[in-house]
Amino acid sequence: MLRCTGAIGALIALLTALFLTPSAFTADRPARPAKAADDGCRVLAPGATAAAERAVDTACAQVAAGVWYTWGGGHGAQPGPTYGKVDPTDPASEHDPERLGFDCSGLVRYAYAQATGADILDGDASAQYYTHRTAARFTAAEGLAPLRPGDLLAYGTSADLHHIALYLGAGKMVEARQSGTKLMVSDVRLGGSYFGAVRVNTGAVEGPVFRTWGTGVWTKAQPSVRAARVYAFPGPTTVRVACQKHAESVTAEGYTNDAWSYLPDYRAWVTNIYIQGPAWLDGVPACTT
Repeated sequence: MLRCTGAIGALIALLTALFLTPSAFTADRPARPAKAADDGCRVLAPGATAAAERAVDTACAQVAAGVWYTWGGGHGAQPGPTYGKVDPTDPASEHDPERLGFDCSGLVRYAYAQATGADILDGDASAQYYTHRTAARFTAAEGLAPLRPGDLLAYGTSADLHHIALYLGAGKMVEARQSGTKLMVSDVRLGGSYFGAVRVNTGAVEGPVFRTWGTGVWTKAQPSVRAARVYAFPGPTTVRVACQKHAESVTAEGYTNDAWSYLPDYRAWVTNIYIQGPAWLDGVPACTT
């Protein structure tokens, strides 16, 4: 049974609110690391950015080194391997406190921290998938065709993403999969719980950035509570806001507000009630359509 993030979100500090630049991280930014053997872990397709290729190479160096999966690993104060802990739902995790390594999101965090010199993907699988540092997003229905090496592959549901991995190209991914195994290269699992992929923007974040609050907050296809659901924020999430408009009035959590914000990374709307700040957000233009 695949066990990756589980309840470790409670162990991870919330992402820093309202930041436009990544937090500083002391990391070497070496050239592509050499591997001791051909384990099949490398960039397997063209089209990735240099930073995405460095992230893949960093993860693959950990595979070559025989690093263990460990539950909760990689979520220390700084990116890097840490000792894990026992997952009470998984007997295979009994040795995780003795193993220095990563869980799935800890590996992704470390790979991109080494690639960029900044801790831009701190958090669990959900926080990483819902990052405001999104260059492009792909649904499960789109399959592998639009993906490039370094894209993040997410598994689970919108409200509960339990696993994340790095795409290599050619239908392969590198992942920290589950307790009792070492980091590995796997065939991408497109069936079952595959949810979709995200391409990470490692450059400057454009547009106003805000923080949501609450849990299980749904975004909508239109600025209306009756509109189709798009994504659910599992917890407080940093988001880019493109514009806002007056639309359907909403009453929730003791507040009433008719302002809605458009989130370009999700192509969806959320009521301003769940965005930290005034009822009408400062510095955000009105939507023209």
